[in-house]
Amino acid sequence: MAIIDFGGTKEEVIMRSEFTMQKARQVLKKETVAIIGYGVQGPGQALNLKDNGFNVIIGQSKTFKEDWARAVKDGWKPGVDLFEIEEAVQRATIIEVLVSDAAHKTVWPLIKKNLKKGDALYFSHGFSIVYKDQTKLIPPKNVDVIMVAPKGSGTSLRRNFLSGEGINASFAVFQDFTGRAKDRALAIGIGIGAGYLFPTTFEKEVYSDLVGERGVLMGALAGIMEAQYDTLRKKGHSPSEAFNETVEELTESLIRLVAENGMDWMYANCSVTAQRGALDWKPRFKKAVMPVFKDLYESVATGAETKRVISACGKVNYKAQLGKELAKMGNSEMWQAGKATRSLRPNEKAKAGSDKAKGIAGRKSN
Repeated sequence: MAIIDFGGTKEEVIMRSEFTMQKARQVLKKETVAIIGYGVQGPGQALNLKDNGFNVIIGQSKTFKEDWARAVKDGWKPGVDLFEIEEAVQRATIIEVLVSDAAHKTVWPLIKKNLKKGDALYFSHGFSIVYKDQTKLIPPKNVDVIMVAPKGSGTSLRRNFLSGEGINASFAVFQDFTGRAKDRALAIGIGIGAGYLFPTTFEKEVYSDLVGERGVLMGALAGIMEAQYDTLRKKGHSPSEAFNETVEELTESLIRLVAENGMDWMYANCSVTAQRGALDWKPRFKKAVMPVFKDLYESVATGAETKRVISACGKVNYKAQLGKELAKMGNSEMWQAGKATRSLRPNEKAKAGSDKAKGIAGRKSN
């Protein structure tokens, strides 16, 4: 393990240069990995493992026609490497449970009765293990229970893999029956294309993940954007101006500077007016939202968020209800303005490229 200083606190991380792809293939050379669920995380992890030379099969219920069809479209062949869930578990030695958290409770009986001594039960989220009182997912003692949690969506995991990059991931061992649990987890992490892996526990992973999704990564970000956009619109600013000042400049410019060298570097590369205003207002925003984050963490830690997820997402009409909620967001003026703004990007980039080419050609002719 490499020792990295994270802001004054030293942590151990696993680099791809340490746990190489060759080593990962050696660890899993006699293993068959079954990806259970071809929805959000399933495709990215399955395709990355397959492309890296690991033995992978898919376990997907035909009841979910869209997911089954997607697997077939991606090249998985029924009866060869695409099976119903029970058969996939029977054929595999590492079972990746990648159905939605709310569906774990439903598929667990099918998985449990087909587990074999020495199998590894794999998760990309600590949800069902940590909240076992609600999910009823209690693994038998004669299997390994491991986790690799990519810090990004399955779509991003695949895109980054295809571009030669990786997404950082955490890993954890909940139960080590075989004595090989850690190596199995790390090998899968390297196989799915993790940039680097850092150790955690199932509990810490699920707490941080649920807080992050509801907070800065999605919930808080969307809420703050809406608040700023609405304020600008009510004060007479056009949709284009409000959207560009709220979303476009963040996603197309500033956040990229943060990703490159940090928030302080982004500040340093903005105008002095922006710097001063941001530094003055940052403490007020932090003070305003801190009570919300304290409530959020408490809701996660007590299991209240889990109860909400299982109750809401487990309903028969959940997808229809979700569609309505997302449509309301997508059809709002702010995101319709965003759609119009995005439609202009390729044209402007093409024009910029064309103008640049003309300029080069003109200089060469002079």
